[in-house]
Amino acid sequence: METKKLGYVFIQNYELESVNLGREVLIDFYLPTNIHATNLSLLLINDGQDLVKMKFEHILEELYSSDKIKPLLCVGIHCGPDRRNEYGTAAFRDYKGRGIKAAAYAQFIFEELIPFIRETCGIHNFIEKSFCGFSLGGLSALDIVWNRPEEFSKVGVFSGSLWWRTVSQDDVLFDEDKHRIMHMQIRNGGYYPWLKFFFETGSKDETADRNNNGVIDAIDDTVSCIDELVLKGYKRGRDIEYLEMKDGRHDIFTWAEAFPAFLTWGWGKNLSDDY
Repeated sequence: METKKLGYVFIQNYELESVNLGREVLIDFYLPTNIHATNLSLLLINDGQDLVKMKFEHILEELYSSDKIKPLLCVGIHCGPDRRNEYGTAAFRDYKGRGIKAAAYAQFIFEELIPFIRETCGIHNFIEKSFCGFSLGGLSALDIVWNRPEEFSKVGVFSGSLWWRTVSQDDVLFDEDKHRIMHMQIRNGGYYPWLKFFFETGSKDETADRNNNGVIDAIDDTVSCIDELVLKGYKRGRDIEYLEMKDGRHDIFTWAEAFPAFLTWGWGKNLSDDY
């Protein structure tokens, strides 16, 4: 274990040998210095290696020093070499057969990672658990939360790979209303009133526009995913937050710029809060 301490945050790095994944997983804990806080929430973050590149600890330092967020244990999970198979959707492979290890990744989260976090930190009861991720990691986070809603309260999806589909878009049978996997899961799923959703896309996330409607696919797929949630009964503003970043791209710089909005949306601290 390696430790780095700043004013309001300290970082602990671990290597966790996973039976489910058959590999070593690098894990970074971003803990508030007041780790004895009784009101502590847990945020799991896919693609933890991206947090290192964006200097995530400085984002947290700024928010804690200005008293903007409540105590939060953030856990960055570094991806493995087979990212496209581990970060897919657990119950459905995409049209190329990718996502074959997504069920094993979900098992790793519940059977290995969360117990490891509890044991290592000595915190067995979090106020809440949430999950977020970037790109395909965002799809993975949403898939895991949606299929285990009793475990979570919030999910954050940054430039999510919500195009993930069972049929190629070049196939004559392709119908985006039927073949996008996450949309289909939401449509066929239940309504879990405690869940909250945060979505981010950038106006320059990509250039593709498969249906030629003048809107890039990244935005189209995200907005239509939100539409599916609204049809389920979730309310924009109350349950769903959508951040569309002008000139935002599919990159770490954009996600770093959006992350404070996500953290203050989910764990914002009012001056009257007693924490």
